[in-house]
Amino acid sequence: MNQEKIWFITGVSGGLGRSIARQAALSGDIVIGTLRKEEQIEEFSQVVPGKTYGVLLDVNEHAQIKGVIDAAILKFGRIDVLVNNAGYGLFGAVEEVSMEEARLQMETNFFGALAVTQAVLPLMRKQQGGHIVQISSQAGFRSAPGLGLYNASKFALEGFSEALALEAAHLNIKVTIVEPGPFRTSWAGNSSKRSADVIEDYASVAGKLITTINGYSGKQPNDPEKGANVIVEIVRSENPPLRLPLGPEAHEAIKNKLRSVADDINTWESKAMNTAF
Repeated sequence: MNQEKIWFITGVSGGLGRSIARQAALSGDIVIGTLRKEEQIEEFSQVVPGKTYGVLLDVNEHAQIKGVIDAAILKFGRIDVLVNNAGYGLFGAVEEVSMEEARLQMETNFFGALAVTQAVLPLMRKQQGGHIVQISSQAGFRSAPGLGLYNASKFALEGFSEALALEAAHLNIKVTIVEPGPFRTSWAGNSSKRSADVIEDYASVAGKLITTINGYSGKQPNDPEKGANVIVEIVRSENPPLRLPLGPEAHEAIKNKLRSVADDINTWESKAMNTAF
């Protein structure tokens, strides 16, 4: 458990990805972090000199992923922990979001994470071990007005990750889905995108929540460094959870969803169960 681990983290230019990288490196591990701009690489490599290594990769460029991972394996021999963190928030009511905007959201948040996961799995199978950490969101478990397509991208991430946890457990490959609430990153600000179309009929519901989210950017109640510390701790634990809600708001949101689902099931159970021939 105390052996030096090799981490591969996507999207380390800032936010939770940068915090996870820093905390893992400070704990003694080696971190390979992906960035989309050449000028960011050296700066990241100096976060914890000798422990953090920046590499150029856009997770939407699937053809480049294998080469980057192969280079990491050539240099370090293995990858023990994959963290799929790269992503962004798309804001807009379901009707407001164009098909192009929706596809771009799914490309980064879902297909990008899927492609990197698939590229790392052959190595982890060969190693007979590894840990895949998927950075989802409380929005990957509970939907909210104005976030429908972001919800969809994270629900999809969680869906294949749950299946992967079942498929790979016998290979000693662990999966953890991290579901943060509001952390003080740029997710709600300049890292997010708003649908080009805005429909006045949704202003009092979706529009209101989007304005609230944008307004608390930089003022969120949770510290990314503390969240990162929890993630590093669960990676070092013998029995990491499949799900890790992060922060009190995420815990409350998920518990409310579970209560709502239970209420629906219980209310309609007698009729819904009466379906046999």
